Amino acid sequence: MSEADDPLVNGKAPSTEGRDPAYFSYYAMLQHQVVFKPSRTVSSNELKKTPGGLQNMLQDTVRTSTYRSAILLNGPLCFHDKLILDVGAGSGILSYFAVQAGAQKVYAVEASQMAEKMRKLVESANTESEALAKNTFLKDKIEVIQAKIEDPNLPIPQVDTIISEPIGVLLIHERMLESYLYARDTYLKPGGTLFPSTGSIFLAPFSDIALWTETMGKARFWEQSSFYGVDLSALYPDAKDEMFGMPVVGCFDPRTLIAQANPGGYVVDFYTITMEELQDMTIPFIWQASYTGIVHGIAGWFDLHFSPPPSVPSGNTIAMSTGPAAERTHWQQVRFLLKEPLAVNAGQTIQGWMRCVVNEMRSYTIEAEIMVGEGQLTNPTIPLTSIYNLDFNRRRGKWRLHEQTYNYNYYPQSDNLFRPEYNCLYEPEHPIDTTVVVENNFVDDNNQFII
Repeated sequence: MSEADDPLVNGKAPSTEGRDPAYFSYYAMLQHQVVFKPSRTVSSNELKKTPGGLQNMLQDTVRTSTYRSAILLNGPLCFHDKLILDVGAGSGILSYFAVQAGAQKVYAVEASQMAEKMRKLVESANTESEALAKNTFLKDKIEVIQAKIEDPNLPIPQVDTIISEPIGVLLIHERMLESYLYARDTYLKPGGTLFPSTGSIFLAPFSDIALWTETMGKARFWEQSSFYGVDLSALYPDAKDEMFGMPVVGCFDPRTLIAQANPGGYVVDFYTITMEELQDMTIPFIWQASYTGIVHGIAGWFDLHFSPPPSVPSGNTIAMSTGPAAERTHWQQVRFLLKEPLAVNAGQTIQGWMRCVVNEMRSYTIEAEIMVGEGQLTNPTIPLTSIYNLDFNRRRGKWRLHEQTYNYNYYPQSDNLFRPEYNCLYEPEHPIDTTVVVENNFVDDNNQFII
């Protein structure tokens, strides 16, 4: 990532204020708390304009039931007679779960006009007429505050527990985690509870010739030298950069993975991570190829964990996965395509890093390096030099996480006759049994970049 492209080069993260009006306006509408699942590849802009075939996010049973289980199973220790803060409350569903778990009072903070809809639902429980009252268990339990959590002088006391659903694609998209950390630092009592408590980002190499060829085909349109008499070829390099710089969101076949993700993933501990660490993360990885094949890119997903802090004994830890082998969620997975694929033999080591830096579009600019075999990785903070572009066993790519495209061509099937070669992956003659674990720390004691 060059200095010109690095939004943190001056040590300051870009503001989200330019995107906030559109962001909060979008989530203010009931129909936009949704997910659309088309059967083809579409862009994020087209996705938002599509009126039909919508599925409410509340109907993401993995997401909603996991939050409910985490809250109710930890109700006696973390919610009963406690003060609760719900950050980015949206429809208010987490606030309602908190009341069901016995909360004394819930402060539900929502910046969009969705706060008015939530207030309408809450007020229906506070009506004087018992015959007209709805959701009576909510009576006098929830205070809806229409504001950004970062706004000054909000009527919120120190709370025992903070709940939120601040998660986006690859855990970090939309930059709501920054608001979650602000709430932690500003309103959480010492020893208080955060739900969710940690997130783990998983990365793995994948092979998908169909997806890569489809993407390349979009770029090759601009390679034409006579489109109705117009030579478009001057735009071909830009088109290729653009098409391959768009992360592909959608579920995919886990059998397309050339190697398994590092066990445990890259852990983001919401109890301890600083704002600066969240805004500029470098995720190391090292894999061993299970097959001989072609690496077309890097796949990513995340797990969430809900764990009470050490100060709360006998709590229940609840976990949820968005991985390709898990039950589908509205977050799905994301894939980052390489402009030039990389060949690998079964048993070879694949190593590298992925750097995620916040940008002004409520998202992240992502750069990654991947290398097969032995060699020295470049430093993620130093601009790429031309010599590394010539390495036959090294690739680098750059993507902007908000410029997503969507692919929903995969439908899970129970196929007992499946063989890896159907995905152009070839098994080694002798089994490989090696596991490599990479820690979060990417710098040695002398502050030198290492893997």
